[in-house]
Amino acid sequence: MAKAHTVGVAMDFSPTSKLALRWAIDNLINEGDEIILINVQPPSSDHTRKELFEDTGSPLVPLEELREINFSKQYGIARDAELIEILDNVANTKRAKVVAKVYWGDPRDKLCSAVQDLKLDSLVIGSRGLGTIKRMLLGSVSKHVVANASCPLIVVKGTSSSNSRH
Repeated sequence: MAKAHTVGVAMDFSPTSKLALRWAIDNLINEGDEIILINVQPPSSDHTRKELFEDTGSPLVPLEELREINFSKQYGIARDAELIEILDNVANTKRAKVVAKVYWGDPRDKLCSAVQDLKLDSLVIGSRGLGTIKRMLLGSVSKHVVANASCPLIVVKGTSSSNSRH
C-alpha cells in the first residue's frame, strides 16, 4: 500500500478556493490521504479561540467538529453547507481524513509556515486572477506562496464566473 499523502488546501470559502478543493480531490487525493483545510483569519479579527492559538494556529479540527455551529462561532467562520457536503463526500468515497486549521495573520506568510508546520506533501491554492493594478496594490497570495513554499504547489485558476462571484 502506498504512503498516505497530506494535502493542504488554502480555504477562504470563496468560489475559487472551493474550485481548488474540488481540483485537489479529483486529482491528488487517494484512499487514506489526509486533506487539511487551511484558513487564515485577518490579524484584526477578534474571536474566542484567537487568544489561545494566535501564535501557533488552532489545533487540527476534525470534520465532525467542522459541521457544528459552535466551530463557526469560535473561529468566526461562516458555516458553509456546500463545503461540508464536498468534504463529507470525499471522506466517504475516498476514506480521506479531513481536518482544518485556522491561523491569524498575513495569508502569504501563514500559508508558507503551514507547509512546514503541517509537513504537507503538497499545497493547493486558488488564484483570484487579479489584474495588474490590484495585484500590485493588494499583493498576490498565490504568487508569494509559489515563490516561498517548500513543497509542491498547485495554483488553480478561477473561471470568470467563479471570480465574478468572489
